[in-house]
Amino acid sequence: MTALPTPPAQIEPALVSRAFEVAGRLANDAADVIIATAGRGARPEPSESPFDWVTDTGRTLERHTRRILADEFPGTPVFGEEFGDEPSVPPQQGASEFRWSVDPVDGTANYVAGLPWCAYSLAMLDGYGPVVGVVADPYRTQIYAAARGRGMRANGTPVRLPDRTEIRGGIVCTELTKNGPWPGMNRFITNAASAQVGVRLLGSPALAITQVALGHTIAAVLDDYEEWDVAGALALATEAGATVLDRRGEPNPLPRDGLLVAAPGAAVEVHAWWAQAAEVPAS
Repeated sequence: MTALPTPPAQIEPALVSRAFEVAGRLANDAADVIIATAGRGARPEPSESPFDWVTDTGRTLERHTRRILADEFPGTPVFGEEFGDEPSVPPQQGASEFRWSVDPVDGTANYVAGLPWCAYSLAMLDGYGPVVGVVADPYRTQIYAAARGRGMRANGTPVRLPDRTEIRGGIVCTELTKNGPWPGMNRFITNAASAQVGVRLLGSPALAITQVALGHTIAAVLDDYEEWDVAGALALATEAGATVLDRRGEPNPLPRDGLLVAAPGAAVEVHAWWAQAAEVPAS
């Protein structure tokens, strides 16, 4: 595996602390709004995919996030699901410039239906990946937060994965793409089942990755996503001690084209299932 470039030894501690505090505050605000408004019976427009809905709540939360970040971090760009595309060119590896990435309601179809599995995700990033990340899980009244080199916390309690993971009997999460199953997905599920591992599709990329960071699942494989879907949760996973790999199996703090997040000891085997599935022609 290719070694990752080493991040700078120190980002200004006061900046990280302020970003951590502001992100946590925004996550708490969002959790309250999501709980108060979920399941109100919204329906997509005929042209919208049910996997890519836009809601008034999403717009409201993103506007609020952008307003607070503009006040607290003037000049730092914000990219989000509702009002801004991702950077047209990914930041250069090692660049020091910061940006924010927000998904105000990750798992929108679940939110609209009132299913208790959706999240708010926010991250501050630089050219080395997430610097600060938060994921709010409103239905479990949990705010998960992490900062580079400072570890992960769940409602303030430190979280760290054990050094070894038992794969047999574990769970792997994945997600559909906007157009349905990803190429090789059926084969991947079969590969996992052969190893006595279950696969679950729960409808929120941010929470799928977060479950790995919490030690509830052994891995998450995502074949298609946007930066804002995963950035906050990748900060959690990295600081909890999980492995983050790209499609080729190389370490990458923020993969752009397919990712695997795995507990220690599970990454090699789960990646092999994924790689093998990708080689099988779709039937």
